[in-house]
Amino acid sequence: MVNSAARKLEKERIDKGDFPKEDISWSSVSLSEILERDNRLEASTFNINRDHAIQLLKNSKYELALLGTNEFGFKDCFYGPRAKRNYLTNIDNTSIGFLGSSEMLDIFPNPVKFVSPDNPMINSLSLTEETILISRSGTIGNITFVNKSLSKFLVSEHAIRLVMNEFPGFVYTYLKTDVAQNLLHAEKFGSVILEIEPEAIKNMLIPNPPVLIKQKIHDLIIDSYCKRDESNDLINEATRILIDALELPPMEDMEKEAFSYSEEISSFPVKLSELNGRLEGNYYTTVVPVIEKYLSKNAELFRLRDKKITDKIILAGVFKRNYVQKGQGYPFIGGKEITQLSPKTDKYLSYITHKKRYEKELRVKENWILVTDRGTIGKVVIVPKHMENMAISQNVLKIAPKIYPGYIYCFLNSDYGQLLIKRQSYGSVVNMIDNSCMGDVQVPILKNRKIVEKIDSLVLKANELRYEAYKQEQKAINIMNNDVLGL
Repeated sequence: MVNSAARKLEKERIDKGDFPKEDISWSSVSLSEILERDNRLEASTFNINRDHAIQLLKNSKYELALLGTNEFGFKDCFYGPRAKRNYLTNIDNTSIGFLGSSEMLDIFPNPVKFVSPDNPMINSLSLTEETILISRSGTIGNITFVNKSLSKFLVSEHAIRLVMNEFPGFVYTYLKTDVAQNLLHAEKFGSVILEIEPEAIKNMLIPNPPVLIKQKIHDLIIDSYCKRDESNDLINEATRILIDALELPPMEDMEKEAFSYSEEISSFPVKLSELNGRLEGNYYTTVVPVIEKYLSKNAELFRLRDKKITDKIILAGVFKRNYVQKGQGYPFIGGKEITQLSPKTDKYLSYITHKKRYEKELRVKENWILVTDRGTIGKVVIVPKHMENMAISQNVLKIAPKIYPGYIYCFLNSDYGQLLIKRQSYGSVVNMIDNSCMGDVQVPILKNRKIVEKIDSLVLKANELRYEAYKQEQKAINIMNNDVLGL
């Protein structure tokens, strides 16, 4: 009855009125469309981008199919249950890292939260390789692919798991396109925190090209993620060689050596000559002198600001940003995105307004080292080739090494380097570290330069592999956009 009434209304001429097309985005919606969309009335459900995406799919040269049907069937599409997580305070070799839907995007996942292997939520939040992960709340539609590196960890219930029967690399690539993203975002709901459900992915339209094309795109993604694994393995190997060469004991042993415990509090004296103008308690943790003692055993210590090892450390000033359309400005990346292989941004700084600041403070070069300087302090990244010339925000310190960039990155990214970085932080509400404090961080250059060169070479090789992985993923996306979607 309602459907027949809807069809009758659609035949009748309805006066839409005059809308200011330049000021707002608008479109008409038929009653039958509302019924087809489960009686939803949110504007986002019927947005113009969604309609445009569907029209592009209908105009593509290949027939369309639905995810979850015979052509693109999946074994499962779900997200884990909410559960009490009971994070561990004492970490050992059996502890399992726990990642959020933002951290899962990192090329080198480095969890800060851990749970016990006996935790009952492990089965529901664990991962299998070649699973597609889609962030479902807050920032919606971030996509990643589970490789060997990521499969070691748990990922929160804020990520939908999509396990395909075949060609997961093809589906992953499609979900990263603007067309699929517009379809996903049309399914979001909520007022304060936006969300999507697995039903947003089930029955999503997807082009169905010949098997040869699906296989080609799938293989490119698999190879891209294998290169990321290889890159991470090289960095882990370089870190192991560094720690062995420095003869560094586990951090727990250093802490036992550093602290003398009383029944009520842990305390230690600080000489007036050691104050360095700093009065914060975290700056004077006694494990730092212990670390530096071990570092100096087989290496020469340099302050990071030393011109023998570093050309400059850049702290960009705070400035009013003039954003422009893509193609009219510098891609602008924040501290949250620098840890991803392919940082995605919709922010572009005007070529005209920000040229001088870009050249002086924001532009980065290949093999520079980036360190987040506020909020979450100490995330360390070595700049791959495809990130060269991007504009990086003032929330990230830029270090231009003069020698051994891979080696310096390897130390700063280690547990010992991280402690020395975070020791330099200051602030009450939001912790920060500036270029001066970063310059105070001690870096050990091994006396055996052959080992230094080996570590440096391993990390730089890892960085090259990341560039190769990036190129392969971009090739897959270009095939999807050009040959499949016909954009």
